[in-house]
Amino acid sequence: MQYVSKRNRNTSTFSEGSCSLISREGQGYNFAEILPPEISLEIFSKLDVKSLCSAAVTCKLWNNIIENSDHLWRNHCLTVRAICQREVDEDRGDGFSWKVTLVRNYWKGCVKREWLSGRYSNIRSSHELPNKSMYPLDAETWGKILEAELER
Repeated sequence: MQYVSKRNRNTSTFSEGSCSLISREGQGYNFAEILPPEISLEIFSKLDVKSLCSAAVTCKLWNNIIENSDHLWRNHCLTVRAICQREVDEDRGDGFSWKVTLVRNYWKGCVKREWLSGRYSNIRSSHELPNKSMYPLDAETWGKILEAELER
């Protein structure tokens, strides 16, 4: 993909799957190589879950930074915890990292959040369910969803 600035006619190329911006002179720039690790972590901490996962497979350096920083996954995991408190607390109590805990509970949290928001209220049969909408939930989780629904 090429980008030509209207102000500056220098051509820059960004190669997908690469984590560097290559100028016309051929010199690559990777912010994670140039900036202190704390700044790179701050940049990555602004990403949503999907973007963070994409960044982790962009290049080895980014993967190393993201995979070795449990803090990056913590805030996303705490968001899921608001919906799946029991599951997240159990996983953390069992010694799972924030990332593993997030991976184990992310889709369950999405289904519970959508259910509680009423997304499935008008569905009369399984054929009316949106694609990729369900996740296997245990009886206790369904009980908590139904309790919360009755409190509304």
